[in-house]
Amino acid sequence: MKILFSQNRLQDLPIEEDFIRPNLQDSIEKTRHALDVAYAGFDNATDPDLIDCYIFEINALLKKYKYLSDLASKEKVSVTTLSPESPIHALVSHVFG
Repeated sequence: MKILFSQNRLQDLPIEEDFIRPNLQDSIEKTRHALDVAYAGFDNATDPDLIDCYIFEINALLKKYKYLSDLASKEKVSVTTLSPESPIHALVSHVFG
């Protein structure tokens, strides 16, 4: 297999100034959405390896969500909580009590 590299491509890459740091509320919403997607994937997975993958992904996202929630509470940012009937809420309360 032959891999070719081009020097012209380096000029097309965005520079650091083009990246905008997401705010905390957006990060929490994206994490919450990723949790919904991962949980739906877990519900529909039949292959044992894929099920393990979703378990690891859900655990990682739950830890990220907890970190962001703790950060929001320290910064006194208003964050909407997960609804009580959400399966993610059950997972978060079960894992992080």
